[in-house]
This record gives sequence, C-alpha cells and structure tokens, in this order.
Amino acid sequence: MSNAETNAAKERVPAAHTGRADVLRLMFAQALGGANAAIVYATGAIVGNTFAPSKELATLPITVFVIGMAACTLPAGAIARRHGRRAAFLMGTGCGVIAGLLAALAIVLNSFWLFCAATFFGGAYAAVVLSFRFAAADCVSPERRPRALSIVMAGGVFAGVIGPQLVTFTMNLWEPHLFAATFLAQAVVAALCGFILLGVQVPKPTAAEVRGGRPLGDILRQPRFITAVICGVVSYMLMNFIMTAAPLAMHLNDLSQEMSNLGLQWHIIAMYAPSFITGKLITRFGAARVVASGLALTATSIAIGLTGVDVMHFWLTLILLGLGWNFGFVGASALVLECHRPEERTRVQSLNDFAVFGTMAVGSFYSGSLLTAHGWDVVLWVSFAPLAFALGALALNERLQPNPGVKQAGT
Repeated sequence: MSNAETNAAKERVPAAHTGRADVLRLMFAQALGGANAAIVYATGAIVGNTFAPSKELATLPITVFVIGMAACTLPAGAIARRHGRRAAFLMGTGCGVIAGLLAALAIVLNSFWLFCAATFFGGAYAAVVLSFRFAAADCVSPERRPRALSIVMAGGVFAGVIGPQLVTFTMNLWEPHLFAATFLAQAVVAALCGFILLGVQVPKPTAAEVRGGRPLGDILRQPRFITAVICGVVSYMLMNFIMTAAPLAMHLNDLSQEMSNLGLQWHIIAMYAPSFITGKLITRFGAARVVASGLALTATSIAIGLTGVDVMHFWLTLILLGLGWNFGFVGASALVLECHRPEERTRVQSLNDFAVFGTMAVGSFYSGSLLTAHGWDVVLWVSFAPLAFALGALALNERLQPNPGVKQAGT
C-alpha cells in the first residue's frame, strides 16, 4: 500500500476513536454468530440422514448452508458498500433468526426440504459473520489491522463451546423431535448477536467507495491476490470437506452423539484459539509463511485420520484440521488486505469470500457422496490434491514476489 493510500486509510479512522471497543464487540458477536455454523455442522448431516429421500443426500443441508454463504456474500458486500456494514450485519442476524425458526419447524414436520431452506438462511447469516474480521480492520489504523482481524477471529473460541454445548443440552428437550429445541435456541442467540452489533461504530462508506476503485480485472490479475484466493479457498474448502463428513463418519462407526459433539467442539476451539497470536505471527513472519504452516498442519491432520477410526483419531484429526484452517485462512485474509486500496475493500473482500464459499459448496456436497459410497479413508486421500496445488501456488508466488513487509529478527 502506498503512502497516499495509507494516509487515506488513516483519515477513515478518527484520531479520538481507537476502535478497541468496536473490535471487542465484533469479537463477542463472532462468538455468538459462530455458534450458528457449529450447530449446523453438528446436526446437519444427522438430520439429513434421518429425513433425506436418499442417504446420498445426507449432507445436502450442509451443502445448501455453504451455498447460502456463497450466494449472499456479494449482496451483503453491496449492502455494506452502499449503506454501511451495520445494515449488512442486521440483515445477516435477521437471517439467523429465520434459520433457527425454520429449522425447528422443519424437524417437527419431518420436512427435509424445509430444513434445507433453513440452512440456506443459516448460510446467509454465516457469510455476514465472517465479514466481521474485515469490519474490525476498518475500525483501526492500518498498522493494527492484522491484530484486529485475528482478535475478532478469536471470538470463535467461544463459538466452539457455545455451539456444541447448546446442541448437547437442548437436543432432547422437545421429544421426540431431536434438535428442534436446539434450533429455537439458535434463533435466540442470533437475535442477541444482532443486539450487540447495534453498538459497533464502523466507518461509513465514502463516496469513493460507492463509486468503486480500479476495475476488478486489474485487481484480479495481481499474482498476490490470486495466491491469496487459492490459499483461502483450499484452507476453507478442506476444513469444510473433512468436517462435514466427520460427524456422520463417527456416527457410522458407532460413536455416540456426545463424542461427536465434543470432537466438533475441540475442532472449533482449535480453529479460533490461535487467533490470539496469529496477527502477531503474521506481523513477525509474514502472511505467506503463516499460510504455509496452516497447509502443513492440515496435511498432518489428514495423515492422522488415515491411521484409525477410534474417538481419539477423529478428535486429533479435527483439532489439527482446526489449527491448520486458522493459519491458512487468517493468513490468506491478511494477504487479501495487501491487495486492495481503501475504497476497494468491500468489493474485493466480498469477491474473495464469494470464491471461498462457492468452492466450499462443491466440497461439502461431494464429501457426503464420497463418505457414503467409498468410506472415510477416501474422503481423506482426496484431500491431498488441493493441498499440493495451494502449496505450489504459494511457493511460486513467494519466489516471484517475496513479501518486503516481513519484520526481520532484531529490527
């Protein structure tokens, strides 16, 4: 980013407004909003396996959830660009309330397709929740952006506890309708998230942002942006691909729902706990090295998953998968911040997320098909191919365009 662009970005954050309170509010909102995704992943494939007209469609509700994320990313970005991020936030939390109410109704009515419609609204909510990280970067000065981004992502640690525990304590409250009470509770949590977001003071869009910036084609041709998108796509797609299949794989291997919930809980905690330090690591070593570490951790998780199907194999696979996702996705998000000017941020960020979530939809659908047709091991073996592609793209970009911003030892 040039000096002129940096100065323009600083002008967006008033000197008297540090943004610290806004970042903390966004972190708490991330904790509540992230519980939505945890609930869907913990229950979606099991509800689908119960109600679907074909067992091969068991993970379709999760696929529709991801489609909702992809489909609503660009509209949410357009709302944020024209009316401010707060308007997009409230639209998203409204979708979260609708998702919970529709899902509960679908379970009571034994309607698979209504449940899929509910998860679509849940995906719209999740897309807005994931924009909190970029909103936090808007609230602070440029030099504090990696730290603000990672602090908000750290709110997912609490989501990792809230979501699975909400499932555990509510899934049998409305017998015989398993999980119906869980989704009613999720609707209440979404409404609480919206209330917290009312107090966030995100800078309003400027006239330059509404008009845009450089043509998108110029931005898309940047090698660093292409690399950021590839690494973000692979990190998130593989996390979703494996996590979608894991609860159903545990169920098919006669492991209890409580064990599955705990495995998912520790997975989500592992996804977000490193965020307390990821920003510092990015500042110290550079985003590309952090992304490479994340991809390596994901490869390790897959290798461990291939060694057995006991509880500990699943848990360790999910924990390392979560750690790998954090370094890979947060690092890739930081790379995106290096590729746009202040007035281009909402367009570029929403385009990046659209690419990530759109690819995830393919992964989540084929995850269920592969699992039911060929088993857990095939799901894991297939995951190595996109990992190798992302590592190759990252290595090529760093060879051609090394990051000059890495802080060297002793400086």
